[in-house]
Amino acid sequence: MEKMDSINLYKTEEVQAEVEVEAEEENEGGGAEDINSAVSRIIVDSVKENGNLLGVIKPHSLLPQPEVPAGVAIIVSPGELNRSQSMLESFDMPAIGKFFREKSDSFSSAITKRLSSMRDQFDDEKAVIKSESQQVTEFDLSGMKVIVNLKPPVKKLPGRVSFFSRSNCRDCTAVRSFLHKENLNYVEINVDVYPKREKELIERTGGANVPQIFLNEKLLGGLVALNSLRNSGMLEKKFAEMLAGKCPEDAPAPPVYGFDDDYEEQNDEMVEIVRVLRQKLPIQDRIMRMKIVKNCFSGGELVEVLIHHLDCGRKKAVEIGKNLSRRHFIHQVFGENEFEDGKHFYRFLEHEPFVPKCYNFRGSTNDNEPKDVAVLGQRLGKIMSALLESYASDDRHHLDYIGISNSEEFRRYTNLIQDLHRVNLLNLSADEKLVFFLNLYNAMAIHAVIRIGHPGGMIDRRAFFSEFQYIVGGYSYSLSGLKDGILRSNRRAPFTLMRPFPRGDRRLEMAFQKVNPLIHFGLCNATRSSPAVRFFTPQNVESELRYAAREYFQRDDAMQVDLAKRTVCLNRMIKWYNTDFGQEKEILKWITGYLDATKAGLLTHLMGDGGPVNVVYSSFDWSPNA
Repeated sequence: MEKMDSINLYKTEEVQAEVEVEAEEENEGGGAEDINSAVSRIIVDSVKENGNLLGVIKPHSLLPQPEVPAGVAIIVSPGELNRSQSMLESFDMPAIGKFFREKSDSFSSAITKRLSSMRDQFDDEKAVIKSESQQVTEFDLSGMKVIVNLKPPVKKLPGRVSFFSRSNCRDCTAVRSFLHKENLNYVEINVDVYPKREKELIERTGGANVPQIFLNEKLLGGLVALNSLRNSGMLEKKFAEMLAGKCPEDAPAPPVYGFDDDYEEQNDEMVEIVRVLRQKLPIQDRIMRMKIVKNCFSGGELVEVLIHHLDCGRKKAVEIGKNLSRRHFIHQVFGENEFEDGKHFYRFLEHEPFVPKCYNFRGSTNDNEPKDVAVLGQRLGKIMSALLESYASDDRHHLDYIGISNSEEFRRYTNLIQDLHRVNLLNLSADEKLVFFLNLYNAMAIHAVIRIGHPGGMIDRRAFFSEFQYIVGGYSYSLSGLKDGILRSNRRAPFTLMRPFPRGDRRLEMAFQKVNPLIHFGLCNATRSSPAVRFFTPQNVESELRYAAREYFQRDDAMQVDLAKRTVCLNRMIKWYNTDFGQEKEILKWITGYLDATKAGLLTHLMGDGGPVNVVYSSFDWSPNA
């Protein structure tokens, strides 16, 4: 009780001292009010409880008044002061506590105003800095200096720039680079991606040559016309004049995304028979060779259905069954023969156990007449090349997988690969086959990253390279199957004991008899240590592979020569596939033909002086090339 009295006494004395100062100032100004009377006016409705003085304090005119925060309008009547909503209604704050709260409110308001003024001043200074330099802004942080390159603003013109292009066209690449450099919005119409637009190109320009640049509806010309205007200094004036008005309706229209070109698909001549067989055959699980064979039927059952449906002889029905097998509608469950009458079991392609792993299968097989696989391969390469031109870095070592997944080119690619279900791969020439499987591997790797993600560890790599598959020509192919089974003549992959294709596998018919070591520099498995992603053409595939090898060995992570230590450092990929390249001495001699002048001179000097040469291997970077 004594402690409480001392606290109240102290507070009362402090209030009285504060009021005394205010009263002196008022008296100096002409006021004649007694201090005791001032204190008596402050404390009203006081009550005593257990000997302590409690009361409700109303603000005196001499004390500081609370300030209303900016933007808040609160009307307080002169006779009353609202309490904080967080307090209980029955709680009465002592006079000195309310006084300090009012003082703290005034102090907080002053701090807020000061911070607001400082922030406005900082925004003004930042705006001045930005207006002075649109290219680079520097920030000085503790211990480091950060330089941020600001992207120049895009030039906005009322009209529209559009140009027709093709994939793998150097002139088109030059036009695209110029438009990017000038920060001009443009519309690109790639006639390899949109084949129907080639007719429009011919009608507007009188030929099929690309690039052809249009400013609104007016034809500017190709790269030669663009360079002429640049060299004469008239380019900006020409662009400003021809793009001054709004783009008219007769200008080349932007490509429409999400719609395929209208092609007349022709059904396979056997499709009507296949539909009848799917309905009438007793498809069920059977037991054969101590194994359960799912969703199958016997050759004899198929022959009987054909005899009754077509009213033909047994020999004719067997011939039809062989034709269905050659067209990959049906397969023998163990892959031992095409088709025979009897108790051999067969199943439809859509019932094969590998189908759930195939990402170019959408619920049913493609029953249309199989397209020419060479034409499909070329179109696949052109679409993917157009995709890289829009979503890859200039050196093609980094890809924008998010942009690719949302692009029209990728959508058309995923539709195109459904036509691979029943193609005849045996019709390909040697160069066409090499290009087809190289391009398919690189396209599948991009598709796999988008659908199942990039492999992070050893287990993920197994799923990435072995379980992501396509149906091609009636059979399943994984990334490992394409590389090790087809391109490497069915050789074992690194750190594996089994060959990709077992003995008797029909896919062995497509495997190359001899391994070309250059294939390793044309295959990109979506990692940073792998070669740059590219797509090849049948006409120049050998020269393109040699160029890919030379480009690869120019990288420091692929090959380095240290004369002082007499050491040659190679990427670990070379060691993994040493059976394709040969022994170390043979590898070094072979590599010399694909090095630039500096590295070739160092390596030749090191190998020619008769001393020992140490070969070491750098680690393989499995991080994604994103």
